Amino acid sequence: MIPHDTHLHIGSLVFEGIDQIDLTGPFEVLSRIPNATYRIYGKTAAPVRDLKGLRLTPDATLAEAPPLDVLHVPGGCGQEPLMEDTEVLDWIRQQASSACSIFSVCTGALICGAAGLLKGRRATTHWSAFHLLPIFGAIPVNERVIVDGAWVFAAGVTAGIDGALRLAAELRGDAAAQAIQLHMVYAPEPPFDSGTPEAAPAAILDEARRSVRKLTAQREQTARRVAAKLGFSIPARPGNDLTGAR
Repeated sequence: MIPHDTHLHIGSLVFEGIDQIDLTGPFEVLSRIPNATYRIYGKTAAPVRDLKGLRLTPDATLAEAPPLDVLHVPGGCGQEPLMEDTEVLDWIRQQASSACSIFSVCTGALICGAAGLLKGRRATTHWSAFHLLPIFGAIPVNERVIVDGAWVFAAGVTAGIDGALRLAAELRGDAAAQAIQLHMVYAPEPPFDSGTPEAAPAAILDEARRSVRKLTAQREQTARRVAAKLGFSIPARPGNDLTGAR
């Protein structure tokens, strides 16, 4: 835990094609952390749209960001081209080198992997991309939230809220995180038990897999290309594939 009188600079990456809940779910938590400044950073100051068209506006550009105490890297379909975006990857590497906490949500883990930051780390990501983690030298762990030293990984989308609460507890203590949870009225009671590949009905899971198959294949091609440039020993077929057959 960091002393409460130490001010924290918290920053989130935003980009075209982000999944807005990867950003806005954690925002509900991170923006409430005591004695902290929270801002959103983009390649430019221009608004971007999330994968469903929601308009999001950065507070400042990457170049204008101060050294961050907490770096938040979301995911979404727009993550795929960022794996080869030198400006973004350099910024993530620079910020991660001095941050006290790095928070990856969903396929933000693949962006961090492309920056060469996942080797030897226990990590998780969205079920559709989980099998790609070993390409970047990560140790895949099929859990909703993983804490590995200074890193917090959330599996995907709504898991970002859980991961952000874990991060808030790491930064300011359990009581602060519990107070944030209470103010958010975060006590989910979903009407269905269909939120993981293990729990979802077979027909629902099969359709979900079909819907992401093309993007997943594209992500894998890009991940392998980037990993090869980074000098990783790439497995012939990544293990723990949650997108394959039951």
